[in-house]
Amino acid sequence: MGSSDAAPVLMWFRQDLRLTDNPALAAAVAPGRRVVAVFVLDRETPGRWAPGGASLWWLHHSLAALARSLAARGAALVLRQGSAAAVIPRLVEETGAAAVYANRLYEPWARRSDTAVAAALTARGVTIEGANASLLFEPWTIRTRAGGPFGVYTPFSRACFAAGPPERPRPAPGRIPAPDRLPRSDRLDDWGLLPTAPDWAGGLRATWTPGEAGAAARLERFLGAALAGYDTGRDRPDRDATSRLSPHLHWGEISPRQVWHAAEAASAPRGRGTETFLKELLWREFSYHLLWHHPGMPEQPLRAAFAFFPWRNDARALGAWQRGRTGYPIVDAGMRQLWQTGWMHNRVRMIVASFLIKHLLLPWQEGEAWFWDTLVDADLASNSASWQWVAGSGADAAPYFRIFNPVLQGRRFDPAGDYVRRWVPELASLPGSVIHAPWQAAPAALEAARVALGRTYPLPIVDHAAARARALAAFDSITGGRGGG
Repeated sequence: MGSSDAAPVLMWFRQDLRLTDNPALAAAVAPGRRVVAVFVLDRETPGRWAPGGASLWWLHHSLAALARSLAARGAALVLRQGSAAAVIPRLVEETGAAAVYANRLYEPWARRSDTAVAAALTARGVTIEGANASLLFEPWTIRTRAGGPFGVYTPFSRACFAAGPPERPRPAPGRIPAPDRLPRSDRLDDWGLLPTAPDWAGGLRATWTPGEAGAAARLERFLGAALAGYDTGRDRPDRDATSRLSPHLHWGEISPRQVWHAAEAASAPRGRGTETFLKELLWREFSYHLLWHHPGMPEQPLRAAFAFFPWRNDARALGAWQRGRTGYPIVDAGMRQLWQTGWMHNRVRMIVASFLIKHLLLPWQEGEAWFWDTLVDADLASNSASWQWVAGSGADAAPYFRIFNPVLQGRRFDPAGDYVRRWVPELASLPGSVIHAPWQAAPAALEAARVALGRTYPLPIVDHAAARARALAAFDSITGGRGGG
């Protein structure tokens, strides 16, 4: 029997929406069998961690791009909705597939689902072949000398560098043969992933190009324009000095192996900018390492004492933070950038997170949930690890008593106020000397800039010194005053 007459195989796309350096796809194509490419929209299994609104917008466009790429190579993308544990075995029966190929996911819900899928397939005599498409190293392969997981980033990153460079990326298949008859497919437009009433995605459309080609273009621009100065430029939200690859990496439109090797090739010998950038890739790896070994991390503090932290419940303050109406310009600029573009500069993410947790004494889970819904790069490992880092409750966390002063942070990293002017236009005419603390401006300067505090722009919703003292007192209540000063 020729390969064209043999049973097909199923290629199950997930967070690996690309053809280049896709190990499961390469393995599916290698035997010469015909390939049924499928994506399952499973909103049931993840529970509260089903993709948020911004992620669904991205997913729609990424799937459309993937379908075009597959069609150019002779294949088609079959779309189905429902629990993967039910849909994948059903597709195997419909197609008579001899095997299923899929790249691994590492979220706790995905691990449980994959176990159920594997059991259902094994009962039918069908194998499922897994591969690593989204990480440089599998989470269980980087271990301490004692054989356990790392809890501190720096030794973890050293161990990753010592493990040697990751595998080189694989080329995309030239052709992906498909069966003559394909199973029924949903229409992407019928899934309703795009916002319509209202359509709030105008800023996302103006900012992003989802898909494998968009990821490659974004990487090329970054390597040419910002990699060399990344070690210092990455902290400046007023400059376009970061890669903005995070949503492309989350959805697997580009692999970390591609990014790693491209960065090294663009800067041989490795400079400080490249070294810093690679360490950022390893922070992403560290987040997955933590999630794998601590699957409760998205909900529960890793440091047990923080389960007793005296958080406040203040819906009004939370709403002001979410809308970018706190009265602190650098905080408000970040929150508005997030709402309009689905993304926020990393330095500003730390500032707004510190403000929520320490100035407002609101639980980090509230910020994590808001980011989950509004970020196009919402990633369970990175989101939860980073929020716990700022909160002081996670692994290798910043001490809780390290409380960012938003005025000083703004003056240091947005010295001329250009970032604030872009995202908080009502302050655009204020001079740089006061734009990060408009309440300190002289009445004449406010009048000249047409700023009426409390009307056109809010007064601070909390005083920094009082908030800092309150935060330290709350921290002392769970440490007995031993937490530092």
